[in-house]
Amino acid sequence: TQRYASSQTLVADLKQIVGNDNVSNTAAVREQHSHDESYHAGHAPDVVAFAQSTDHVSQVVKYCAAKRIPIIPFGTGTGLEGGVTALQGGVTLNLSRMDRVLQVNPEDFDCIVQAGVTRNALNSFIRDTGLQFPIDPGANASLGGMCATSAS
Repeated sequence: TQRYASSQTLVADLKQIVGNDNVSNTAAVREQHSHDESYHAGHAPDVVAFAQSTDHVSQVVKYCAAKRIPIIPFGTGTGLEGGVTALQGGVTLNLSRMDRVLQVNPEDFDCIVQAGVTRNALNSFIRDTGLQFPIDPGANASLGGMCATSAS
């Protein structure tokens, strides 16, 4: 059940921001985004938007803030805290399509990545530099999600 705007309006507005292929309000996609690996009961969002850029994230956040619609960030769903559960509905903002390693600086032992990069993807990308990302929370979590939950 839609809680914040008419389903058609919310979906149409989000499609204007992130594109037609990056918005879903199907029951299956909403259910997939209703829970993580924790024991907490799941609650589905009203809509799932898939961001592909920082600009997408910024525009979705501005839109939802103006309409007082909750936003729930979603990486890979491997968390153990229940943080992706949409207790009051709203928009789940899936960051998994923001999966690029933007810069690697071996001499400084750091890199710049988008939030959806997973730990395994980063390790594959940097393996020829002699570096590794050794943190292992027990899943192929996204780096954005690991930062958000202080994983490992």
